[in-house]
Amino acid sequence: MKKYVTFGELMLRLSPPGHELLFQGSTLLATFGGAEANVAVSLANYGENVSFATVLPENAVADAAIRELRGFGVDTSFIKRGGKRIGIYYAEPGSSMRPSKVVYDRAHSSISEVLPADFNWDDILKDAHWFHTTGITPAISAGSAAVTLEAMKTAKKRGLRVSCDLNYRKKLWKWGKTPKEVMSEMVRYVDILIANEEDCQKCLGIELDVDVTSGKLDASKYQLIAEKIMAQFPNISALAVSLRESISADWNNWSIVMATKNDFYTSRKYEIRNIVDRIGGGDAFGSGLIWGLNNLDGDQAAVEFAAAASALKHTLYGDYNRMTVEDVKALASGNVSGRVQR
Repeated sequence: MKKYVTFGELMLRLSPPGHELLFQGSTLLATFGGAEANVAVSLANYGENVSFATVLPENAVADAAIRELRGFGVDTSFIKRGGKRIGIYYAEPGSSMRPSKVVYDRAHSSISEVLPADFNWDDILKDAHWFHTTGITPAISAGSAAVTLEAMKTAKKRGLRVSCDLNYRKKLWKWGKTPKEVMSEMVRYVDILIANEEDCQKCLGIELDVDVTSGKLDASKYQLIAEKIMAQFPNISALAVSLRESISADWNNWSIVMATKNDFYTSRKYEIRNIVDRIGGGDAFGSGLIWGLNNLDGDQAAVEFAAAASALKHTLYGDYNRMTVEDVKALASGNVSGRVQR
């Protein structure tokens, strides 16, 4: 069986119930998540052999996070224990015209203090087929950036395919270097790049003339940005982009495009109303694409699977996408009615 490895920060998420504001009431719901862990959980749910590498402290909160990953079938043997705290983020859900908000409390988290010597990537990536990470991890600290770069270099040296979701987070890039300085180097080791227009601009300095607030996106424009990126980074074999047409916080139109060296693919567009939770939607897209590229016949099928997986994630609370391959294939085949299955 093919082996997948993901690397990044696992966090504690605290959110108010329903569509309340943070601290409007006295209750916060506690869950776990993080971009790369979300991808690992999805791949495990799809029946794949996947390991997640990170750093977590020796305490009961981290123990609970690891137990949950194991419950999904994710291998946690490469989770290093150290540091003093797990990162926390507060997620306030939006509603109608009120946007969602995220507040980070992750300074001095365990992974922010990591050093390259803390991981033996040759050992971690032994027998692996695919390595995945995101631009969130190198945004945390100089140490986490150095470790991410070393992991990507080792993966390429060992012949793995490498995927990276740029995932620009303006609130995180505080440690000295700019996103463009760091990510432009890392992208040179990437095969499959996942990004949106803001990611491309902030991380790679490549502009695209689109208005993401208009509620309508022209998919053909993303072919132009793919051509620019592949000209600058010829190692990239595919660029995949999620197109989120945000009508309101509760109503999004969602589709996927992917450009390769020779073709351009567009998925079906999903009208997602009454969104339960959009956090983790991009990671469900990334993991769906990874699974599809490795298990389905043709790039178009992989793009359709990725779009359906992500659309389904919007119907679930929490970071993790708990859908199975059969669930995703049913939606991708056109079953959007939501009728009771008996």
